[in-house]
Amino acid sequence: MKKYLPLDFSGLNTYSIHGRYSKVTVENFAKPLAPGSTLKEFIASLPEQLLGVDFPELVGRLAKSHVSERPIIVGMGAHVIKVGLNPILIDLMERGIISAIALNGAGIVHDTEIAMVGRTSEEVGDVLGSGAFGAAKETGEVVNAGINQAAEKGLGLGDGLGEYLLEQNFPYNTMSLLATAKRLGIPLTVHVAMGTDIVHIHPSANGAAIGQTSHQDFRLFCALVADLEGGAYLNFGSAVLLPEVFLKALTVTRNLGHVVNNFTTANFDFIRHYRTMTNVVNRPTMGGGKGYNIIGHHELLIPLLAATLLDQLHGK
Repeated sequence: MKKYLPLDFSGLNTYSIHGRYSKVTVENFAKPLAPGSTLKEFIASLPEQLLGVDFPELVGRLAKSHVSERPIIVGMGAHVIKVGLNPILIDLMERGIISAIALNGAGIVHDTEIAMVGRTSEEVGDVLGSGAFGAAKETGEVVNAGINQAAEKGLGLGDGLGEYLLEQNFPYNTMSLLATAKRLGIPLTVHVAMGTDIVHIHPSANGAAIGQTSHQDFRLFCALVADLEGGAYLNFGSAVLLPEVFLKALTVTRNLGHVVNNFTTANFDFIRHYRTMTNVVNRPTMGGGKGYNIIGHHELLIPLLAATLLDQLHGK
């Protein structure tokens, strides 16, 4: 066998660090904050690296979209609701900053339970073994009744279910995205994958009604995306379904001749996913605009995003 000896480094070519480009300098280090500092001072204190650059830049682009009266659409998974962020989103809706919301099927389940009883999210491990997971009687009845009524009236799923919640005058409708969107006249679309949501196992589920109303919502979502030039699309916590829906909506609007090239996208999630990076951050903005990938806990980052955006808009 060939015998290897350690390499001799004595002839290595070197250069001076003084003439070398460096990506990190002390000028862009973080700055310590004094007690009682403002949010604006906190943002200004961030290191000029990675998210310390991207986060303020994203906020600036969102502020510009809002001031220019361009849409800011939020697509989100149910986890955002489950960690208690409805009040943050509702505040942005009432201020006219969020112009539309897209939910997956799980989102309407948890949002409806919040509206009905002010609580949601069962402990799956405690009930799955007995076959009781997802069998809450009222949840299935209310969600499916709202969908069935929407189909009868020719409404989309989000619009129709929001209307149904308001009709029932549930005690926590003020905490519901569906009810708030209907009250404010803000488009809220729902994109269902059949069999993924607990209400699909209930006897009141009507596949035709679910399909009809959710497809109508997809068409409405396409209309929203067709007007996205200069605006922004934010994906909060949906790793697969809504990124796929967004990409399909974007291609159909471009196919129909709508100019949707220069806009902002951002993905907020716990971990990096292929689909969100490609379908939200990278592919849609290849012809213009910019995409951002913000990784971390929703219960920290989304309130920070909202507060920083409001602070910047108030400062203007």
